[in-house]
Amino acid sequence: MEIREATDDDIDAIRSIAHRSLESTYTDFLDEETVDDAIEQWYGESFADELADDHSLVLVIERDGEVVGFSQNDLIGQRYDTGRILWLHIDPDARGGGTGVRLLVRTREKLLEKGADHVQALVLEDNEGGNEFYQDHGFERAGQRDVEIGDETFTENVYAEGKIGDEGWGAVDELEIDGETVYVSYGEAARGEKSPFYGAYETEEQEELYAWFCGNCDSLDNTMDTMGRIECNVCGNRRKATRWDASYL
Repeated sequence: MEIREATDDDIDAIRSIAHRSLESTYTDFLDEETVDDAIEQWYGESFADELADDHSLVLVIERDGEVVGFSQNDLIGQRYDTGRILWLHIDPDARGGGTGVRLLVRTREKLLEKGADHVQALVLEDNEGGNEFYQDHGFERAGQRDVEIGDETFTENVYAEGKIGDEGWGAVDELEIDGETVYVSYGEAARGEKSPFYGAYETEEQEELYAWFCGNCDSLDNTMDTMGRIECNVCGNRRKATRWDASYL
């Protein structure tokens, strides 16, 4: 599973995924004509300009070389320090297995890297599943706003990250890996060369660290030396030594 910034070559796939996602999730309150208008409004000729905008961020997630989802984001404010997740779509046939939360986590990381000091997420009020998704992964509803889709106006909920305490950011994902269930804490990240490593626990209470989860290949098969260096035995992703490595002394 690879997550990267979108290019012009991804536009057709993004349009298709957005259309399929809206049709599968939003048709209880959006008619087909409104969906078609929305796709043209958001992913038409001007979308290439959005990909090139320094204050825009579009990420795609690939499985086996095929784009199966994307997030559409921007940075706003006088100092461009508010990161917003405008849309996060996963192809209906690719949902499950942590695809959506992995894209959410990487999107948040990228927005922070681009200068955001806090992150918001927007989701239509009538999208029950989308609201639950953000609530389950560390976000709290902070307000509402109106958004135009086609010729209609809808209410959109604005979510903000919940207060971060000693336990870190609140996104935890339950995954089954090699026949065992683990709880991956995306707030506990160690930077790797290809992708972060995340703390994995045997229980949802996260009482004791069980292993490190490789964000590049979804494996728990890795080794750590006495200096804190981690290397994934499957894909070769590496975490550099921690600050108390002898090389710093």
